[in-house]
Amino acid sequence: MKKNLSVRDIDRIIEMAWEDRTPFEAILMQFNLKEQDVIDLMRREMKFSSFKMWRKRVQGRKTKHVKKRIFEEGRFKCTRQRQITHNKISKR
Repeated sequence: MKKNLSVRDIDRIIEMAWEDRTPFEAILMQFNLKEQDVIDLMRREMKFSSFKMWRKRVQGRKTKHVKKRIFEEGRFKCTRQRQITHNKISKR
């Protein structure tokens, strides 16, 4: 397991682990942590009851593993999500 994780990195890993559509492979690519490393980090950083709830939620979830996903390409996009048609910074 990577030892030199900042508090910010740990917070981001926990956030990514809780997200339904973020696979463990994305955490591996970004932080070089395997699934078991993420589980160990979650166990260490969270309250026991929160960790149990997370494990129950994640176990068997197809979206947490790239190979188990049913879609090949692209990402889910909500129909209410705004379309970005140009690369322009909005001014207030």
